[in-house]
Amino acid sequence: MLIVVSPAKRLDWAERDLAMTTPDFTDEANSLARTMRGRTLEEIKALMDLSDDLAKLNRDRYRDYADAPSDDLLRPAALAFAGDTYQGLDAPSLDPEELNWAQDHLRILSGLYGVLRPLDGIQPYRLEMGTRLKTRRGTNLYQYWKDVPAKALNAQAEAVGTDVLVNCASQEYFGAVEPKALKLRVITPVFLDVVKGKEKVVSFNAKRARGSMARFVIERRLSDPEGLKDFDLGGYIYQPERSSDDQFVYLRDA
Repeated sequence: MLIVVSPAKRLDWAERDLAMTTPDFTDEANSLARTMRGRTLEEIKALMDLSDDLAKLNRDRYRDYADAPSDDLLRPAALAFAGDTYQGLDAPSLDPEELNWAQDHLRILSGLYGVLRPLDGIQPYRLEMGTRLKTRRGTNLYQYWKDVPAKALNAQAEAVGTDVLVNCASQEYFGAVEPKALKLRVITPVFLDVVKGKEKVVSFNAKRARGSMARFVIERRLSDPEGLKDFDLGGYIYQPERSSDDQFVYLRDA
């Protein structure tokens, strides 16, 4: 099976002694970076609702973005992102064989790069998929990427011999995967916490659990969706009576 996750706003730019691969949609990323480079500081601030400091940081990132970067400017994607999902994934602790398996079975949806493999070398950036950035292809990034992510996932699923996609991405990012173009069965895990006697999705916990689910699939080399029902990391337990073919529900009772 394939797993997809979202990227993260926060980055970890520590040096990594890993061979990196080139993102499949580098030309498209370079085009978007040039578009962002043409935006003023105030436009970037408004476009992504950033503070002055973050707007300046990202203005400078796009100013320094290179179309053909040297390796010292790059970091492997799964280790460069450092948000809640990536705490659950904990890619730096995966062994070489696990990373190699993840390279074929884990994909990161990205506003700038479209679809990334774990070891794809990326430059520092911030560009959420929901950003209403006007380009020659439309008024937002969903229009820019169109059916590219779905076709890329179809092709990789065929390459590894699966027809199942585990969606551990947010709604914002999975919204970039055109449903009509995607030919795979999609299973979306839902992680619920009991808070003051009520069940709810707690964003921080759910993001971390999605990363843990991705790691669970990688460590066990899962190919059968039934194996997802054994997931119990962080205290979450599969709820068969509340789940369906396309939505697996997990509950954690504090």
